[in-house]
Amino acid sequence: MKVLLLKDVYKLGRAGDVKKVADGYGRNYLIPQGLAMLATPGALKQAERIRQTAATERARLNQELGAVAEQINGLSLFFPVKASETGKLYGSITTAMMAEAIQEKTGVEISRRQIDSQPIKALGVHKVHVRLTIDLVPEVTVVVHREGEPAESAYEIEGLAEKEGEMFAELQAELEEEEAEAEAESKAEEAEAAGEEEGVQPEAEAEAGDEASQEPPEEDEAE
Repeated sequence: MKVLLLKDVYKLGRAGDVKKVADGYGRNYLIPQGLAMLATPGALKQAERIRQTAATERARLNQELGAVAEQINGLSLFFPVKASETGKLYGSITTAMMAEAIQEKTGVEISRRQIDSQPIKALGVHKVHVRLTIDLVPEVTVVVHREGEPAESAYEIEGLAEKEGEMFAELQAELEEEEAEAEAESKAEEAEAAGEEEGVQPEAEAEAGDEASQEPPEEDEAE
């Protein structure tokens, strides 16, 4: 379905934009929340007015929240937790916990809905975005480390994960290269075999022709 956005929607568009969205997303979320309306001919006539009004409001909010974005951007949040040997948490770090940690560090009240993240369920270093406005999306670093261990251990886990990822990518590339070489060799052998067969057949036919030409003509029985 096509909708006309009435407000800025993160990762979708700005107020006044016409967007094609899934029917369920439009009917069950965007329209009931007052974020959009069906893009009917009548609605589209209001698009420019909606766009101008939103631009004015957006500029005001960006100016108002600019200092807040600077406070939050680059912030590190530390969470000591209990985890299994594999690094999986007994529980999770929720967006509500992140919002609370931001408020404790900066005094800025953030809604958990403004934090663009799924619950974190593993040790390590995680980058998370905070949606203040469609233009102001500061990034915080969520450091999840094992209880009783220094926060730096989370960075070590992250480094190991990156190395493992690089090693896996290299191994995958090597396997793909070996498969490509094997396939190329197989095709070359097939082509060579096919060429040999094609070369033998005419030669055999030629020999047969030569033998036929050397046979003496049959004499007429009448003679």
